[in-house]
Amino acid sequence: MEISNLVVARYADGRVLKGITNDFSPNRAIFHIDPQDGGMAVEVRFRQLKALFFVASLQGNSSREDVRGFVQGPAETPEGKKIAVRFRDGELMCGYTLTWSPEREGFFIFPADPHANNQRVFVLSAATAEIKAGPAAEALAQRVLSQSPDAAEAARPKGPATRPFPQPPYGSRGYGGTLPRPPHAGERDRPTGSD
Repeated sequence: MEISNLVVARYADGRVLKGITNDFSPNRAIFHIDPQDGGMAVEVRFRQLKALFFVASLQGNSSREDVRGFVQGPAETPEGKKIAVRFRDGELMCGYTLTWSPEREGFFIFPADPHANNQRVFVLSAATAEIKAGPAAEALAQRVLSQSPDAAEAARPKGPATRPFPQPPYGSRGYGGTLPRPPHAGERDRPTGSD
């Protein structure tokens, strides 16, 4: 499979930029993305990112459920050894790597799901909370997945919904909606209605 230069940049602050890169290198901390909408090229710095996804399609398939965890995958493949990454935002990513080292600023993961839209992902180490390789990767994946909202939902008694807001599962791309902004400290003391 040929890796495309179609990319989805996920910033640490939650922003997303889709487009094409022609100058990405894991050895240079700055590269450019020509946005999908045809705008001017955007300079991207590693320190701004959570991860850079090299994808087969910029549209993806929103109805497809990505495989979570390793699903009985082999310990090693031509793409390397098992690795599980838990990002600071709670997302779990499982796959294989040849390039992970604790000293490196970033590394590539080939997804465990061979049918995913992601062909490979460049993960920025600063955006991660936990990284495990080899047999420890499987243990991390099982622990995180057992603590996910999906597992809690399966154990909850059936009946009316008790959650005020739907929660996206770990490893998902989220629902794309936003929750109301919480009030700032000074706003809490302001009157909210007329007397």
